[in-house]
Amino acid sequence: MHRLARTGGSAELLRWLSGRADGWAGIVGPDGAVLQAAARTARAVVPDVAVLVAEAASALTERGAQAYSLDTGAHTALLFPLSADDRAAPVLAVVTPRPVAAGLATLLADVVLPLSVCRQAEALERRRRRVDLAESRGREAVLHLLMTGQLSIAQQVAGALRPRLPDPVRVCVVECSGDGRDEVARVCADVDGGRSWIVRCPVYARHLILVMPARMPERAEPGAAPTDETVAARVGDCTVGVSEPVPLADTATGYRQAFHALAVARELPSRHARFGVSPDPALVVGPAGRQWADDLLTPLLTHVPRRAQDPSAQELAATAASWLAFSSHATDHLKVHRNTLAARLRLIGELLGLDLHRLADQAALDLALRVRAAPAPACTPEPAPGVPTGSGARDVARGLDEILCRPAVRHWADQQLAPVLGAEETLRTWLRCEGRLGPAAAELGISVPGARKRLTRLEAVLRRSLLRPPSARYDLWLALRARDLTPSKGG
Repeated sequence: MHRLARTGGSAELLRWLSGRADGWAGIVGPDGAVLQAAARTARAVVPDVAVLVAEAASALTERGAQAYSLDTGAHTALLFPLSADDRAAPVLAVVTPRPVAAGLATLLADVVLPLSVCRQAEALERRRRRVDLAESRGREAVLHLLMTGQLSIAQQVAGALRPRLPDPVRVCVVECSGDGRDEVARVCADVDGGRSWIVRCPVYARHLILVMPARMPERAEPGAAPTDETVAARVGDCTVGVSEPVPLADTATGYRQAFHALAVARELPSRHARFGVSPDPALVVGPAGRQWADDLLTPLLTHVPRRAQDPSAQELAATAASWLAFSSHATDHLKVHRNTLAARLRLIGELLGLDLHRLADQAALDLALRVRAAPAPACTPEPAPGVPTGSGARDVARGLDEILCRPAVRHWADQQLAPVLGAEETLRTWLRCEGRLGPAAAELGISVPGARKRLTRLEAVLRRSLLRPPSARYDLWLALRARDLTPSKGG
């Protein structure tokens, strides 16, 4: 009895009792409502068990008795309250064929205590899970605010939780195996002493996201390894990707970097990688690029919804950023239905004059949103002349081409493409096919698995994620476009 209580809880105890009684066993409320039950159906089926138990429970409650039995023509119902002091407590009920087996009543009296303890423990566990879920959702909400650039609100919400949000930070993505995410989260908390924000990724069920202080604690032991390296070493079946140090306001950039580092770490024996030094394109477009981004996004950011229930401009901007980062998984990130996401994307495309089915327009919108999120200089010079404004697709393309011709952007593009210089066929074909494997494989004359293997090898060479969002395909499309627009001097 006690072994079953420890290993299987109340459900296993009731199943065992139903077998011993050769009938039905359950927990019912004082009014006879069945709360939990198990029945042995191999030899006997109890007819009208709910009616019989309800009648017996009502009689037990009226009499205030410590036990009660009710006989019918073929069966007997035996009832024992789980608490002698609380008349509202649940009742153990067993329905067994007549005559009642010798010793069954004594057995039921003995099982009351372990069954009561089991139910109390299970109730506490349910409450603990609700608390954990509430805290997890709160942390997820703070991460979402950070990812959408709403720093002050994130800090206000985080004030009710611990620890305080660090600044600057490194963002770490830990990919766990199977259903071990909770255990890895406990290891992470133990390793860094509770200094990091640990969030269960709402998009990828096997990912943990850590927002860690960028600096080691002052009291750290000399030679102590950073949290990310220690976790990778201690948990043998996890993979870890880590960003560069970034300001807290740039958490979204840190997450993209960590995700790209994770793609590299999967191919390394250490299962750990840090993002290599590479500037964000939003930081090299200059004042003219900022003006272009403002012109492109103005129809979206100034949008006034027709009805109160329609999405606001801020919601639409957050939807666009989430969809560009996570593709169809944005429904999990935003907690919206796929039809809602599709309707918002249609509205965004109409407002901006973009075709969001085209990779070129996706890359333009992604760059504009990142430029807007990047910190602006204290005093922004006037934009360079000749950059067209407007929201039409043609104006967007012309304006973007002007920005991509800047020397700083060309230098950035050369950095991005240096690892694949001279071997760009697969990458160009995949991007030309809107990032779709099937059409790219057909154009290359290879199978889809073959195209996937080529892109997986490119991930390791470029040190970026290509096949899983957040993908580097927007940066790579921009880099190839910049190189095509400004041929090298020797070309």
